[in-house]
Amino acid sequence: MAIATTNPATGQTIETFQPHDSAEVARRITEAADAAVALRDTTFAQRAQWMHAAADILEADVEQAAAMITVEMGKPIAQSRAEVLKCAKNMRFYADNAETFLAAESLADPSAVAASTAGTVWQPLGVVLAVMPWNYPLWQVIRFAAPALMAGNTGLLKHASNVPQSAIYLDGLFE
Repeated sequence: MAIATTNPATGQTIETFQPHDSAEVARRITEAADAAVALRDTTFAQRAQWMHAAADILEADVEQAAAMITVEMGKPIAQSRAEVLKCAKNMRFYADNAETFLAAESLADPSAVAASTAGTVWQPLGVVLAVMPWNYPLWQVIRFAAPALMAGNTGLLKHASNVPQSAIYLDGLFE
């Protein structure tokens, strides 16, 4: 069954897309797993550089991305622009703060847990699956992807079928 962008204001089918077959899904899972291995060895500074670059691209594409959201969702263009700009702001926030948020912490009193030393450290999980709703086609993904990527994970997105252009746009953005 094809996936389509249907303008909710007019009911007009704008474009149709074929869903990925099993081989393409398997290829993308493998690609995400391979990328997770590589990403875990990068520094916060490198990830922040990439995240800032993606935010810059998104912000520069505000009119194109907002128009896409408006066609797919039927949102007023002002709300679509606000969603795009909020995404860029969120990406910069995590690029600038993830290292501090994920810094190792020593427990002030390790004897409280019957240890001589204790604390917390972060470690990337690997590939994180994101199943997203349709109502904020960029924002819902970015609010997951920015912190997950900055923590050294990769993401595999299953977006809502009624926002295929948003899913394709995000795929290109993070590539």
